[in-house]
Amino acid sequence: MNTPYAFHSRRSPVQGQRGMVATTQPLAVAAGLEILAQGGNAADAAVAAAAALNVTEPTSTGIGGDAFALYYHAGERKVTALNASGRAPRTLTLKRLQREGMGEELPPFHPYTITVPGACSGWCDLVGRYGRLEMEAVLSPAIRLAEEGFPVAPVTAHFWERGVERQLSQALHGEELTIGGRAPRPGEIFRNPGLARTFRAVAADGKSAFYEGEIAQAVASVVQEAGGCLTQEDLAAHQATWDQPISTTYRGYRVWECPPNGQGLTALLALNLLEGFDVAALDPLSVERLHLQIEALRLAFADAGWYVSDPAFRNIPLAQLLSKTYADQRRLLIDPQRASLDQRRGTPVTSSDTVYLTVVDGDGNACSFINSNYMGFGTGIVPQGWGFTLQNRGHNFSLDPEHPNALMPGKRPYHTIIPSLLTRPSPRGEELFASFGVMGGFMQPQGHLQVASALIDDLLDPQAALDRPRFCITDGEAGGEVALEGGLPAPVLAELEEMGHPVRAVRGYGRAVFGRGQAILRDAETGVLWGGSDPRADGCAMTY
Repeated sequence: MNTPYAFHSRRSPVQGQRGMVATTQPLAVAAGLEILAQGGNAADAAVAAAAALNVTEPTSTGIGGDAFALYYHAGERKVTALNASGRAPRTLTLKRLQREGMGEELPPFHPYTITVPGACSGWCDLVGRYGRLEMEAVLSPAIRLAEEGFPVAPVTAHFWERGVERQLSQALHGEELTIGGRAPRPGEIFRNPGLARTFRAVAADGKSAFYEGEIAQAVASVVQEAGGCLTQEDLAAHQATWDQPISTTYRGYRVWECPPNGQGLTALLALNLLEGFDVAALDPLSVERLHLQIEALRLAFADAGWYVSDPAFRNIPLAQLLSKTYADQRRLLIDPQRASLDQRRGTPVTSSDTVYLTVVDGDGNACSFINSNYMGFGTGIVPQGWGFTLQNRGHNFSLDPEHPNALMPGKRPYHTIIPSLLTRPSPRGEELFASFGVMGGFMQPQGHLQVASALIDDLLDPQAALDRPRFCITDGEAGGEVALEGGLPAPVLAELEEMGHPVRAVRGYGRAVFGRGQAILRDAETGVLWGGSDPRADGCAMTY
């Protein structure tokens, strides 16, 4: 069955009270709901859904990649940030790359782009700190899916085919994620016994099974066989970190992001700039509003491109970057009538391919969770017999030794994947308003701004906010081309181009550039949950 990739229908938001899960795959939603029904909470269900997504959407995510999470603890009314991104191998240096003729940029699928996979540590640490169930129970739905098989969803099948062509057909043991060398077709059953074996090991022995046991040996072996330098010692030294989240206020709401090395700072900088304009008075799809949003993001990307790096290696002036005073100064650079394609980073001074899922449980705990291989299947390299690919996050390092994000041994790269939360102040503390995110490379902070504005400025329900046509500065650069989604009025495209924005209309499978989001809102008075899931993917939001 060949279904056109077009949007003609509408969906109402899903409503419930006992708990809700929203992901890009219905089977992963079912896995999360199964865990909630067993007495698990948002942390347990988020990891169960993430593992199930590794099975059903390996084109985007997996235990061979990285993860970030924001967790809202309802009892404490507190948000915490989990950084489960990996670090560069200890023997990988700029001098080594220069000797080997790679002084300008790493090839995207080269084994040198493989950083330590951090996802497993994040799964285990999230459940260990906040969960109610054991990992054996949490991973059981994903193990069942991997062993018994599942029908591949249409959008996933499309990107699986592309991944076979780009990575799996050339990568070591990439055939483990194919059917006789080809991608599975829509509706075809795919089984992954190697991944089930991986999950069973983690369920039995926790993260040590991945970072110190047979899996670590297989990971190091295949990377070195491919010409990389990741070692078992690199894997054994890995630790996820619990960090203080960063936030800003936007029209009475507080917007939360993970701190650098993630790019959540970009969304907060842009929202600070946008707050100075009365965008609610402008038509949501008007050229006036879109121009202001694009310009705010151009300025935000100019700052983020310099300041987002590993804070263990460089001090980042976050308080100054996020101050309203700094936003006031930078906002003066926005011309309401004309695009500015040469924005430069500011200098604050003291007086800055993925799956996203979200779960809110019946107690009001929320987990905003994101997990990624990067560039689809990452490198496409598979540790033999274990059923998952290894990421290529190291491709985001700068090879300029003077850049804050320059490659260094043991360093985390600039990360595109970011989850988000919205809270509202109350006499009892911060009350959860929404757990949301939009995946997709440099689209993610842009998606956060567009969805947050729809929820706050336009009072949309989460499904309507996710359905709205989007724009994307495609390369995450201040002067980059703007992709505009089909559904935006044709005159708007022409007017944006007249204002100086380089624009491109995008339809069909090209809509992947606009990311795929999930959102769950919670009514603080009634406890009712409102869920939405992106129409650009195969998933849904569901309650029980």
